[in-house]
Amino acid sequence: MFTPIRILLNAQRHNKRIITLIYDILAIFASLLAAHALRLDTLTFDIGSRELLSMITTAAVTIVCFVKLGMYRAVLRYMMLPAIGYIFLSVLISAITLALSGFFFQAFIPRSVPFIYAGLATLTLGGPRLFIRTVYYHYYKRQKPNVLIYGAGSTGRDLAYSLIQGGEYHPVAILDDDTSKVGQIMFGIRVHHSSEFSNIQSLYQPVKLLLAINNINKGKRLRLVEKLSSWPIEVQSVPSVEDIATGKAQATDVQDLDVADLLGRAPVDPDKELLRKNIIGKSVLVTGAGGSIGSELCRQILAQKPKTLVLFELNEYNLYKIDQELKSIKANIKGETEIITALGSVQNENRLFNIMTTYQVETVYHAAAYKHVPIVEDNIVEGVRNNVFGTLCCARAAIRSDVANFTLISTDKAVRPTNIMGTTKRMAELVLQSLADTDTKTLFTMVRFGNVLGSSGSVVPLFKKQIRSGGPVTVTHPDIIRYFMLIPEAAQLVIQAGAMGRNGQVFVLDMGEPVKIVDLAKRMIHLMGMKEFYDGNSDDGDIEIKFTGLRPGEKLYEELLIGDNVEGTSHKKIMTASEDKLSWEEMEKLLKELDMCCHSFDVECIKRLLLEAPTGYSPQQ
Repeated sequence: MFTPIRILLNAQRHNKRIITLIYDILAIFASLLAAHALRLDTLTFDIGSRELLSMITTAAVTIVCFVKLGMYRAVLRYMMLPAIGYIFLSVLISAITLALSGFFFQAFIPRSVPFIYAGLATLTLGGPRLFIRTVYYHYYKRQKPNVLIYGAGSTGRDLAYSLIQGGEYHPVAILDDDTSKVGQIMFGIRVHHSSEFSNIQSLYQPVKLLLAINNINKGKRLRLVEKLSSWPIEVQSVPSVEDIATGKAQATDVQDLDVADLLGRAPVDPDKELLRKNIIGKSVLVTGAGGSIGSELCRQILAQKPKTLVLFELNEYNLYKIDQELKSIKANIKGETEIITALGSVQNENRLFNIMTTYQVETVYHAAAYKHVPIVEDNIVEGVRNNVFGTLCCARAAIRSDVANFTLISTDKAVRPTNIMGTTKRMAELVLQSLADTDTKTLFTMVRFGNVLGSSGSVVPLFKKQIRSGGPVTVTHPDIIRYFMLIPEAAQLVIQAGAMGRNGQVFVLDMGEPVKIVDLAKRMIHLMGMKEFYDGNSDDGDIEIKFTGLRPGEKLYEELLIGDNVEGTSHKKIMTASEDKLSWEEMEKLLKELDMCCHSFDVECIKRLLLEAPTGYSPQQ
């Protein structure tokens, strides 16, 4: 870049304004003198006091116009068409001022001079600004990596403008499937049909493609992501229109694709009446409120305007985080819900009873549990204590304090479990089903669903970390499949199912087709612009997919139903299952034996009792 221009651009802001102001004054007087010289066809002519007064008046009015129109607040390197328009307007006013001042001051101003002056002033005032902007742009854009934008709508247009002005990426082309938009020019960037991707990639060598489409339905977006996953380029997206509008994100805050896009799964629309039924105007308690599911439950519950929301959590830091977040949300929505933070363990029945009675809790969502399969497999006693007896303590406290509705968050791993974690969750279901048959005012329901994306144990953030570090991406088995859902969807399902249930009812979600984990890994690798390879053969790929073998207690296939006794409900995506259970007398006897085994840390005794119980537990050999 030319040294004078570099010095000007690197100068302090107030110095730039002074330099620009001095230049404009000199340019105005030079244009006035040149206009007279061109009109009189001579460089030697007399300028009297009246002519000088007219010229000073013209210069002053022009500078005032520039100040009022913000020309000295604008940054030279970002001068665009709106600023050029302001220059034209200021010059027009300046030329009119010249003509009028000549008339009032009786100065010698030939009638054609204002017109000549207008043309010269436009060149001298606007030309340098455009020149500096052009030189800077062409120099600076070479320092930014090239990117493509997919989407020629309003989102793509806003993104292109923001990227041009910003310092991170240089947009070189816009792609779209709409043939009517092909050939359009947006801020100097041409719109191409998506079929031209290969040619454009070869020409510009972009580092990534930015998906700038927020106004299409979920099905079309999923098909688009499926197509983009086959392109040899990293794909990212811009924030949603809602996030940009609310100030949560900027148009240039590119991010990895949403987990729903990676899965190819459209979320289930909630029934608003069911969401509100057990919450609005009531006192609600959430156990495990600081966890992945518990915290999302709290967000969804707060939106339904309960009278009181009690956050029950063992981890102090997690409780602090969700408390701060919910208070911020409450302030934004101007809510009146009283938010209570309560530290404690779900194994402490008296603590739970005290809280439920103090705040007159009417609805409980029991999300507290140990959920990580290998860890629970290595800590069987604590897994049973927390998942089985913790649920029992919560349920008993709810019965004693006349809680109206109690909903357990269960898992698909509770169906024919091959691990301790799944077995303890099935035992928790059996405990509530047995209690439901006793004379109690509390209505117990259970919601069973598959893996939740974005939770602390989710595979997606793990895969992202592995890919960004160069691999390998670890998958336990080439044939392993899982059902997936999103955290907000899971939380909404729990709330809705709890509102429609009969006592002791188990609900499951129609989760669509299960996802093959290796296919998810491959899609993520492709969308990050790379190719996979296996068995250390890196000749044809960038990231290795390594199969590590099934972990203790892990199954190839997860199920949602134990038997075939499945019925529909009023919600098209929620089903209910009728399954075997124990009477409370049988369950109470089993729990006493299980408690004794836990007390003596007799792991083999615990396993034997879990095998004898109707849990379907079948440990892997």
